[in-house]
Amino acid sequence: MLMDLDDDCRDDLLPDDTRPDCPVLLTERLVLRRPHAEDADALANLANNMRVASMVSRMPHPYTAQDASDFIRRAKTGGIGKCVYAITLADNGAFVGCAGIEPHDDTDTVELGYWIGEPYWNRGIATEAAHAVIDMVFRTRTVEAIEARCRVTNHASRRVIQKSGFQHQGNGMVPSMALGGALPVEWYRLDRKTWLSLKSWSAAPHRRA
Repeated sequence: MLMDLDDDCRDDLLPDDTRPDCPVLLTERLVLRRPHAEDADALANLANNMRVASMVSRMPHPYTAQDASDFIRRAKTGGIGKCVYAITLADNGAFVGCAGIEPHDDTDTVELGYWIGEPYWNRGIATEAAHAVIDMVFRTRTVEAIEARCRVTNHASRRVIQKSGFQHQGNGMVPSMALGGALPVEWYRLDRKTWLSLKSWSAAPHRRA
């Protein structure tokens, strides 16, 4: 949940609309798409919450309307292999949070990040969005693994990560913009082989014992 989804643009950015490697993702309840200018009010409202900001390493607090507009502007472009998604409800289009991936210097690995606005917690939305992004990564890219991290106190995010098949790799520290210091995190990893086995298991017909 701690991936930095609010980084500055780089010189190698390409318009999001021209990048088929970041397709719109559809799930049973969600539509994941690039952020739009119309999301700014909902984004600012949901992100301006210390309970959210303290779990995302480079989300400022307070989070202003200008922060939201700047984020959406930057999210319209992304380095090849980097995607930022607005998570929206399929039935009414409501903006509920963000998800995305960011490449590592190790080109075989990307990092998954996500956050959900507090009014939408405990509905399984983060898990559903995470699974959609994970499937997209392994189906459209040649990467061998996805990493994720969460604060050691973030039990909900840990459950999302573990339910997605990630395995614990260790602990570390990362800076927090909202808290103004470093915070302890847990690191997790999901490799392609494990993902394939999980997908095969879920696709297998259920039989009575």
